[in-house]
Order: sequence, then structure tokens, then C-alpha cells
Amino acid sequence: MKELKAKVEIKFKPGVLDPQGKAILSALHNLGYGEVEDARVGKLIELKLKDKSKEEATRRIEEMCKKLLANPVIEDFIIRFEE
Repeated sequence: MKELKAKVEIKFKPGVLDPQGKAILSALHNLGYGEVEDARVGKLIELKLKDKSKEEATRRIEEMCKKLLANPVIEDFIIRFEE
């Protein structure tokens, strides 16, 4: 049985307000890290899939993201596979 490991990185689209990122940026500045210009927070989801080609797995993960894992209105996602 072939097993694939995928990582799905989900981030807010450019221009979407990221209050958690702004809070982190403010805290970093308060701690003396003034060189940090911006902070954005995202999610990383690791999936193990069985019996799928990379092409089929990509298609299925895209479905998962659109239906559950991400909000396609305000978030983008990137799928990467581990070898």
C-alpha cells in the first residue's frame, strides 16, 4: 500500500485583515524586535493518504480545502508532498 504525506499551508489572502498577526507584530515590537515589518498567521495541516497518486491526492486535497479546511473567500492554500 502506497502512502503519501501532504502538507497543506493555509494563509489569509493579501489584503485580508489578520488580527492575530497584528497582535504578534505589536508584541514583537514591544519586546524590542522593531525590525519586524509584518507578521501573518496561518495554519499547517499534515495529511497521510493511502493508495493515491499525487495527481489524485492533489485533486482530493483541493476538494477538502474548498469544503472544510480553508475558507476560499479569504484564504489561499498550498499543497506540498513529502517524499
